This record gives sequence, structure tokens and C-alpha cells, in this order.
Amino acid sequence: MALNYIWIAFFAVAAVVATVKLAFLGDVEVFPAVMQATMDSAKTGFEISIGLTGVLALWMGIMRIGERGGMVEHIARWMSPLFKRLFPEIPEGHPVVGNIFMNLSANMLGLDNAATPLGLKAMEGLQELNTRKDTASNSMIMFLVMNTAGLTIVPVTILAYRAELGAAQPTDVFLPILLTTLISMVAGVALTGFIQKISLWNRPVIITLALFSLIVAGMAWAAQVLSREAMGIFSGNVANILLLAIIVTFIIAAMRRKVNVYDAFIEGAKGGFQTAIGIIPYLVAILVGIGVFRASGAMDWVVDGMAWCVEACGGDGDIAGALPTALMKPLSGSGARGLMLECMKTYGPDSLAGRLSCIFQGSTDTTFYILAVYFGSVGIRNTRHALPCGLFADLASMVTAIIVAQIFF
Repeated sequence: MALNYIWIAFFAVAAVVATVKLAFLGDVEVFPAVMQATMDSAKTGFEISIGLTGVLALWMGIMRIGERGGMVEHIARWMSPLFKRLFPEIPEGHPVVGNIFMNLSANMLGLDNAATPLGLKAMEGLQELNTRKDTASNSMIMFLVMNTAGLTIVPVTILAYRAELGAAQPTDVFLPILLTTLISMVAGVALTGFIQKISLWNRPVIITLALFSLIVAGMAWAAQVLSREAMGIFSGNVANILLLAIIVTFIIAAMRRKVNVYDAFIEGAKGGFQTAIGIIPYLVAILVGIGVFRASGAMDWVVDGMAWCVEACGGDGDIAGALPTALMKPLSGSGARGLMLECMKTYGPDSLAGRLSCIFQGSTDTTFYILAVYFGSVGIRNTRHALPCGLFADLASMVTAIIVAQIFF
């Protein structure tokens, strides 16, 4: 529903701004530019979707190998000691635990198609344990906040978009996204745990926090020792090594289970093709709306206003072009994706704004959408502190993304 109003607002605001520019500023080119933008944006949306087909087919095939090889199950089992502490209301050994682990694991691996049904199944199990059927339980809220924080290890789609738009090193945002999404997850879980009076001072949580601290310290050290150019090279190489390691690990695990790796890949790749085709209407719709908004001059007014505010606070005005992506992300994933693509097209995929928009897109999930779908599926009306905690994770992600982008790039 939110995207419906946002899409309408793009056209309504564009019409008002274009009218003002024609009537008061004498800009006779604004309406032809707006209509041309609708055609150009529709063509761009189609071309990008088709261009993604091969990359999505590749990674969906690799992910299916990982599923068939049991790697997703292993990841869930490795995370079990930590999540048992975060969901104390769930009885040990309850089937819902498996669904929660599988959902979060699918999210971390970028398996959006698998994550949503697993998440809905987990919500059904949590609702069975819930004593107040119209009110979110603590476990539900913790689960939803962890989803909205959007911890993603493999941001496949973002890397594919950067490659499609001609980035010199499409994977150079891999480590910045990973660092930002880790901070977002920690912030969301910490606030939720504080409100729910969950003791986070136990061995699994402390070990996890220590690991996060080491990652942050390592990034800070590298930023001080290496130049920005060297940092970009380091990020790109580490990302490529990790991605190749994931592929090889998945294949080896599948071979050990005597899985026909080739058939598993083909099965998953078919899903990638269907996904690429399926996003065409959504991508065309949002890019046309954004194209009209920008062609009218409304986007320039918004960006200039944000740049003025950022510079007034002593920040880098170049980041203003990416801020619309951050503001849209809690409302709509497709809307934020469209703004990210528009930002990279306008400023360049290797600009600070282009890279920052990718970090914004990859570091959190769609808070309002997730809460509406997941809670709506089980009839929850009173969401308690789920929304504030989710938005707090979004805010932590936004601030961290700006800092990380300026350090790396």
C-alpha cells in the first residue's frame, strides 16, 4: 500500500513542479522532458531486467547447490547456540526453531524467494506459542527485527546491478555492505534485547559481539594503513575470494552428499530466469515513476535541499544523491532499488553517491513491508515495540553506511 501512494506521489509532485516551472519560470521543455523520461525509463527497466537474467540464473543455481548440499542447514546449526539465547520463550527443540534458522540463513545468503515462505512459516509457529493472539510476542518481535536489519552475506543482486551498469569493480561494495549490515543487526538486537530484558551477557552472544568488534577493528585499521585506492582494491579482492570460496564450498558439500551438482544448478538456474522475467513490470513501474519525478526537476530540488542540510552539518554534499535510497528502503525494496539504479545512472556506479546508494540498499531490509506481511499473515494488530526497534536498526545502518563509504571510497 505504501508503494502505491509513493508511486502516485511521484507523478503528482512531478506534475505540480513541472507546472510551476512552465508557468512561473518559462521552462517550455519540462513537459516534453517528462514524457520522454517515461519512454526512456521503461526501456531502461526492461534492458536491466533482461541483462540480469544470466547473473541471477548463475547465483540461483549456486544457491540451490548449497541447499541440496546441506550448507544452509549447517549454517543454521552453527547459529543455534546464539539464537537459543535470543528467543528464550521458545521451548527447546520446538519445530519453529528450524524455520527461524532457515529463514535467517536464507536471508544471509540472499535467497529472498526462500526466505519469505520460511519466514511466514516461522510466524505461524510463533503464533501457536503466542498466548495473546492479536499482540506480538517477544519472540515475534525479535525475529522481525532481525529480518528488518537485513543481515546479508552475499548481496548478489546489488553486485549484478553494478556489473550491468558498468562499474569498474562491481564487488568493491561487498565489504562495506557487510560491515554496515552487521552494525545494523547488532543495533536492532541490542535495543530489542534491552526492551525485552533479555540478558545478552552470555557466552554465545559475547563471542558473536567479539567477532563483530574484530571485524570493525580490522576495517578501522585497514582504513588507517591503506589509501582509499588500496582500500578499494583490498575490498574487491577479498570479496571475490569469499564469493569463490562460497561457490567451491557449496559444490564440495553437495558432492559429499552425492548430489548431482549439475542438475541441482540447472534446477536453481531456472528459478533465476523466472525471477529476472518476473521483476520486469515492477522495475519498469518504479523507474518510470522516478524518471518522471527527476525529469520534472523535483528530484533536483530534494537532492539540493539534502545537500544543503548535509553541508550545513559539516558533511560531504556528494552523499546527498544517495540519501533518497536510504529514505525509501524502509518503505519499499523495489522503490529503493529503483532509486539506487537511478543514482548510479545519474552519478555513475563508481561515484561516492553511486556506491553509497548500493550500501544503503544492501544493509537493511524493508521494515514496513516485512512488518505488514509477517504480522498480517497471523492476524497481529498490536505490534508493540517492533516498529521502533526496526527503524532504530535502519537509522544505525544509515549512519554507519555514510561513515563506511567515506572511509572506503
